[in-house]
Amino acid sequence: MAYDKGDRAFTGSSILGSDSELVFAGATSFCRRRYTRDLEGADVVVSGIPWDCSTTYRPGTRLGPRAIRQASANLCFGKVWPWNLDPFDHLGVIDWGDVSFDEGYREVMTSNVETHARTIVDAGRRMLTFGGDHYVALPLLRAYAAKYGKVALVHFDAHSDTWDEDYEHHGTMFLTALDEGLIDNERSVQIGLRTFNAEDQDMAVLTAPWVHDHGADAVADVVRERVGDGPAYLSFDIDCLDPVFAPGTGTPVCGGLSTYQAQSILYRLCGIDFVGMDIVEVSPPYDHAEVTALAAATLALDWLCLLAADRIGAAPPDPYQGGSGRAPQVRR
Repeated sequence: MAYDKGDRAFTGSSILGSDSELVFAGATSFCRRRYTRDLEGADVVVSGIPWDCSTTYRPGTRLGPRAIRQASANLCFGKVWPWNLDPFDHLGVIDWGDVSFDEGYREVMTSNVETHARTIVDAGRRMLTFGGDHYVALPLLRAYAAKYGKVALVHFDAHSDTWDEDYEHHGTMFLTALDEGLIDNERSVQIGLRTFNAEDQDMAVLTAPWVHDHGADAVADVVRERVGDGPAYLSFDIDCLDPVFAPGTGTPVCGGLSTYQAQSILYRLCGIDFVGMDIVEVSPPYDHAEVTALAAATLALDWLCLLAADRIGAAPPDPYQGGSGRAPQVRR
């Protein structure tokens, strides 16, 4: 490696392609993408929303965007297994940085996030957004609905986030979104739920035990049938994963998905028109060895691979064949 290589987030000559950098050094943009607010040539814009004033239990998710970016430095090695492609060869991805707002003022945060998102969505770009607690999904959905109309929600979570409460928080915003006409409940799916709510709002609910018992293929079949051909939004609360795989979150619930189960579902969702994705509720103060942040960064990278595979018409990945595309060689 040349002595002057590194810090591609500032020195990269193109928003396409990947360069190797020291994992433990350099600017920590997401997967070393260029920090810029120039949308020229961009297909996907990465943003952070460092907000945790809508949590109901453990705080700390304001530190999530930084942690996910830092963990993503472990993932910048060209082709991604088992996709057998480097998404950055096919997608222009930039890192906008974080949305600014006065901490503690929810109305200011939601207004600034919606304005930020409209700038990007109205320009025809997709967004990959890191929270922050899950309430940040509401202003993002407002921006998407303003452009696309009602979107299908593909929602990974331990909680439904449709509770009817006296005050708004990170467990109420999808009910608000339904009331505002942002989500098409008849095309939406919630995956991994394992907390009680008497009302399902007519969205398909695949509980965590259902996922464990039926597997990724069955989950993907339900998602495809439910979502159809219209625009869809992917919202991934990291507490969908079991606390073994995501200890660094504010409201952990036992019995959840493994990281690989979540990846396996994503592998099977090629062809769905995902106009955006968020990953939320990563709380670094409760994390250990970047386990949760690395899971979030990996799922975000898998989503970019999904978009890239759709763009070039690549077949969905086959983890049984590995990145080379060859059948596994069993040695005895």
